[in-house]
Amino acid sequence: MYLYEYKEITSNFLTEHIKNNKPLHKYFKQDWGKLKAKQYCGIINDGKNDYYILPKISNDDNDNLNIFIYMLIYSYDIKVHNEDLSNSLNLKSNNILEVFIQMFAKNLFLQFQKGMYKKYITEQDNLTTLRGKYLINENLKYNFIKNKIYCEYDEFSEDNKLNQFFLYAIKTLLKYTKNKKLLKQCELVLNEVSYKHFDIENIDIHFDRLNQRFKESFEFALLLLKKLIPSFSKDKIGFAFLFDMNILFEKFIGKIVKESFDDVELPKKNESFGYLLLRPDIIVKSKNLIIDCKYKILDDKKAHRNDIYQMYVYGNNYENIDKNNYTTMLLYPKHLPLKEQDGNIVLGVNNKKVKLKIKTIDLNFDGGYKEYIEKEKEEIKNLLKEVDQNEKR
Repeated sequence: MYLYEYKEITSNFLTEHIKNNKPLHKYFKQDWGKLKAKQYCGIINDGKNDYYILPKISNDDNDNLNIFIYMLIYSYDIKVHNEDLSNSLNLKSNNILEVFIQMFAKNLFLQFQKGMYKKYITEQDNLTTLRGKYLINENLKYNFIKNKIYCEYDEFSEDNKLNQFFLYAIKTLLKYTKNKKLLKQCELVLNEVSYKHFDIENIDIHFDRLNQRFKESFEFALLLLKKLIPSFSKDKIGFAFLFDMNILFEKFIGKIVKESFDDVELPKKNESFGYLLLRPDIIVKSKNLIIDCKYKILDDKKAHRNDIYQMYVYGNNYENIDKNNYTTMLLYPKHLPLKEQDGNIVLGVNNKKVKLKIKTIDLNFDGGYKEYIEKEKEEIKNLLKEVDQNEKR
């Protein structure tokens, strides 16, 4: 069943399921007695049925689902093969979480086939022969009358933190997939690895040249675990797999700009300007341009006042933008019905002037993944080319 962001939940079964599961409450709101979706899109399963919550970009349900999947794959740098992409766009028998789990399992198993990751781990044990370093205090404590040697040694082992994380991810994801074959194969490979629980918000696994080839699988697993929200309905286990469209839109545009232009910065942390803490979405230093992506519906065809104030603050504080030739841009998506936005504003006076461009980008498309990304890159290039042309006038 297809539902849409900002719209009323029309299924009574789903409404009750959401009300009865507190972890889901943050993704919805009560509006005059009606339960409505917020800006989160993805899939909810009530233990029996799948419900898609989609962005309203096209008039066609399938196109909206495809576009949402395209944005996810591109923004989170999910490496896909043609058959993976074909499966993700044929969801009659599989939901998007199922497809992503299969993609993760397939990629991880391919890396396992190339060889298990092993790491030297310091071990201590009571052995019959000396291995590594003799531990005097431990031998006095444990082996006073025993014919053993307590020693410390380095073991080149597959029972390391990275493999333990993969085992944790596999066992967790097995609860939410129908096709368990690939995950079970990965689990079998890790049969000598200890099972441990992980706090996914605080993982300190580091990568080097020896385990770098597993980083993609690690990040994919982390994405799945962070976005997966377990829910329960009587004796059934359901789930939600939802993405904040504000974040997705920002990541999507940011990656396109970074791949299309030179000297692009996507700030990850706030920067202090006295009492102000600022973090623009995109800084295109080669074009003296600051872009902020706003996933909002422009009901009255006007940019939001707070967004405009925000750009004025950016323009007057970022020193890496040429003060004599800077531009700021607010970029909104075109929602249906189409709300075209094309404005040029000068904010402030005298030496505090800030040039602001207000633009929209059309995310609609009914073709393949690669063609979609190329189409969006071309749209971004045209928008920024227009900025250059206006600056020359």
